[in-house]
Amino acid sequence: MLRWRRNDTRRILATAAILAAALPAAGQSKHALRTPERQIIAYIFPRDHVIQPGEVAATKLTRINYAFANIQDGRIVAVSPVDAPNFATLVALKQQNPSLQVLVSVGGWLWSGNFSDMALTRASRARFIDSVAAFIRQYKLDGLDIDWEFPGQLGAGNRFRPQDKQNYTLLLLEMRRRFDREQRVLGRRLFLSVAAEAGDDFLEHTQMARVAREVDTVNLMAYDFYEPGNDKITGNHAPLYHDPADPKQGSADEAVRDFERAGVPASRIVLGVPFYGHEWGNVGPANHGLFQPGSPVPHAFAHYQDITSMLLQHGFTRYWDASASVPYLYNAQTRQFVSYEDPVSLAVKCAYVRREGLGGVMFWEYTADPSGALLDTIDRAFSPENSAYAGGGQ
Repeated sequence: MLRWRRNDTRRILATAAILAAALPAAGQSKHALRTPERQIIAYIFPRDHVIQPGEVAATKLTRINYAFANIQDGRIVAVSPVDAPNFATLVALKQQNPSLQVLVSVGGWLWSGNFSDMALTRASRARFIDSVAAFIRQYKLDGLDIDWEFPGQLGAGNRFRPQDKQNYTLLLLEMRRRFDREQRVLGRRLFLSVAAEAGDDFLEHTQMARVAREVDTVNLMAYDFYEPGNDKITGNHAPLYHDPADPKQGSADEAVRDFERAGVPASRIVLGVPFYGHEWGNVGPANHGLFQPGSPVPHAFAHYQDITSMLLQHGFTRYWDASASVPYLYNAQTRQFVSYEDPVSLAVKCAYVRREGLGGVMFWEYTADPSGALLDTIDRAFSPENSAYAGGGQ
């Protein structure tokens, strides 16, 4: 497959100019409520937590994907006692931001096991679609996000079959047709999106050119390129660009190009970014731990809040991979390595989204950064007054 590359020198020189526009001086006043030029989509995963008023910055988001609903007996179902009150709290945020969309996301890594059976026949798909329409009416939602991980692939031990490729398309086509009818009755637009793996395997097992015609956004999960449980060496888990030293040669940019070549318009691709990091142990000091042998450690999945409040204050040094445009941390004493996202790399990614004409940014997940530092970066980057830096070349 052809691989698109950018010149590393130009990329590095452009970063400072991008950041100067994207990260205003401390103390700059916040703008009033406005509609961003791009989608800002937050996955919210409460984990049985009741969302309290004031926890979610409604004016800085365009869409919330509530994770997760499950599939049981071929129907969409809520799974937690807190789901109903949480839906009510999130829908009430429209009083602060009338253009906010609240969707339910169904599936995810652990709850994708029933997708293949549900999508197998027209009758089984209709059963599910009927339940989705009733679910949306019951909770006054604005649509559905399909997080099937992954059609035609094993995922977390999930059932799959070759027919998933076509059935994934049919499910979305039939869902869109039902939404077209439902929204005339409800008097409001219903939105349909998918969460997509940023890899060739996903593209080989789907028909994304056809899918893209039925969905409002393709939320590209451009993270977890490296994970401690799966990779015996460290690496950037959400690189914007390919680092020539990276043995796996993956990046968000290459995933975007692959999806565009597969027929997905740039304007429907929403770039996924992580509000978390991955940690390895037993990592040697060469290259400050980057692309070196390592092993999993307890609590290897670290929220951004934990990274900033604990790791950065206890012996870790921040480094910058200029080729990939992402940071990483290394502690020479404990021999620990952390790959993560921070406001600097996020500002560069937002500039990329604008420059390449993508649909916006999606992030997993909201509760990982109570400080709001990462969301504030996205909010500033997509405000109309910052449109001047959108074209900064690299």
